Amino acid sequence: MKLWKRNAVVAAIILFVCAAVYLNWSYSQEGMETATDMGKVLGEAALVGGQAEDPLLSETAPVTTVAGGEEASVSGESSGSYFDSARLNRQQARDSALSLLQEAAADEKADQASIDQANEAIQSMAAFTLAEANIENLVTAKGYTDCVAFLSEDSISVVVSNNAQPLSQTDTAKISEIVMEETGLAASQIKIIEAN
Repeated sequence: MKLWKRNAVVAAIILFVCAAVYLNWSYSQEGMETATDMGKVLGEAALVGGQAEDPLLSETAPVTTVAGGEEASVSGESSGSYFDSARLNRQQARDSALSLLQEAAADEKADQASIDQANEAIQSMAAFTLAEANIENLVTAKGYTDCVAFLSEDSISVVVSNNAQPLSQTDTAKISEIVMEETGLAASQIKIIEAN
């Protein structure tokens, strides 16, 4: 029975890793197609030089009031590259944590409590990944340009791009509603950050 559960968890993790690799590949293919079609779209500018500094640390970023009364903003010329790098950094951090947890769960010298704790952490990480993906998909389905979510046990940060238009209170309410439905968190635990 325990062997079956362990195999099921390992199979689920492998499935998530394969899905992440496929999504990464499809996003990179989509980026290449967009680059080749760039000459066909009139009025669209291409970013030639990247930003040398971190857009989150910029002092000139506009500030937006978000759900829970907190103020936050993200600034940068290329918000698309911000979203790509944020997703990549999140995935790399999760992959390294996942490999450590898998090693701990597979360690023959570890006691059962440690193995169970590692397996629970793996399952919660998988649930966080799924919830973040659902939130990102639902927010972009509402018509926003791009979105990236960072979920922890007791809070979530959602960075949203809206075609360089400021987020209104209605936008904030829509996004908060999506997050509350997917995570069960209260509005005070949600940070919505506008990417410019």
